[in-house]
Parts: sequence; structure tokens; C-alpha cells
Amino acid sequence: MGQYDSEIEESVGSQTDIDVEEPPMYKVMLLNDDYTTMEFVVEVLVYVFQKSSDEAMRIMLNVHRIGIGICGVYPYEVAETKVDTVDTLARENGFPLKCIMERE
Repeated sequence: MGQYDSEIEESVGSQTDIDVEEPPMYKVMLLNDDYTTMEFVVEVLVYVFQKSSDEAMRIMLNVHRIGIGICGVYPYEVAETKVDTVDTLARENGFPLKCIMERE
């Protein structure tokens, strides 16, 4: 029972040397429009992206002034869920706010 076999250990050991790549990350961004209120953008940033009030205000001002604001960087599935959540909230509240994602 339980004889040691160095060949088995070597074959098992070599399988653990496989390099694991980090998943690609995606930037989630809000785009400016002429109808969505600044207050709603701040609410979305706090609720969906868990930003502090100060950080949400800073990102909202980027959206307003330069046309785009980065909300965060996430793995694909998380980024996709956040984009969908923003789109749903905007639609439910009657705003055309656009949220996009882009691979880093």
C-alpha cells in the first residue's frame, strides 16, 4: 500500500507549472448627452459603481466637460453587467445616458 513512485510525482509536478493568464480587463465609461441630469449621473456612479460622493462628482464633471468619464476597470462579465445595469436604470428613469465598455 502506498509505494512511492518518483515518475508519478514528476508528471504531476510538471502539470502545475502551467502559466495562468489574468483575464482581460475592460474600462466602463459614461458618455455625455444633452438630457441626462448631472444628479442622475452622480446617483448612478454611487449606486452602480460604489463611488464616494466626491469621486462620483469628479467623474460626472469629466463626463460633462470632456464628454466621457471612466467609472472603473473590471473583468468582462462584471463590466458587461454594470453596462446593462446603467442602461436599464437610465431607461427606467427616462434618460438617454450611454454606458460603454472597452478592452484595456
